Order: sequence, then C-alpha cells, then structure tokens
Amino acid sequence: MGSYTSNQLYGTGTPIEALTSGTTYTFAITSSTSGSTYFTLESVRNSIGFYDSSSSATAEGILENLTNVTSLVSSSYIFSVVVNPGGGSFDFTPSNNIAVSESFLRGTGGISLTIS
Repeated sequence: MGSYTSNQLYGTGTPIEALTSGTTYTFAITSSTSGSTYFTLESVRNSIGFYDSSSSATAEGILENLTNVTSLVSSSYIFSVVVNPGGGSFDFTPSNNIAVSESFLRGTGGISLTIS
C-alpha cells in the first residue's frame, strides 16, 4: 500500500489509492509537531463544490482501533480525526470499493501517512 508525505497531504491533499470493500486497512500517521494535527479522507466533490447523487460514499465503513486519535467526525463522504502529538493510527474497513482518485487524503501540521 502507499505512503504519503506531509507535502502531499497539505492543502488540497493527494488522491487516494484503490481500496477494496470489506478489507481492513491500517492508517498510520506520524507527526513531528508537539501539537495536535488533523487527518481527513474526503470524496471528490462535484463541479460546484458539493456532494450529490454522483458522489461516491467513500467514507462509509468501520473505523476502529483508534490509537492516539480522537474526535472522529464522519459522514458518507468525509471523515476527519484529530491526531494527538506524536502521531497515531486507526483501522478503516470501507463499505464500498474506493477507486483510485475517488477520494483525497489531507492532513495538517506536517503529518505523514502510511496505509497498510
């Protein structure tokens, strides 16, 4: 699976790799900052910036085993977590197949990510 640098996750983020429905993936987040950071997985929005019937529900699934990660906020199209200082991890089992570039990965605070 993939690894993503802080430069790739910053700002608009980077497209996600393909994930298979029903498979559990571990998202390991590292951080060199002393403060909390944020990580987001978000479905691609339509041309005017909204989710609609053409949007894929890429954030639907099970998030569990949150380690040093708090404040989960989620919908069918997006989930975000606060990553405590030092980094953290969680497992995500998507309910739907996620195609390459169907979602974006974003992070603040200089975090990096490995999906395994």
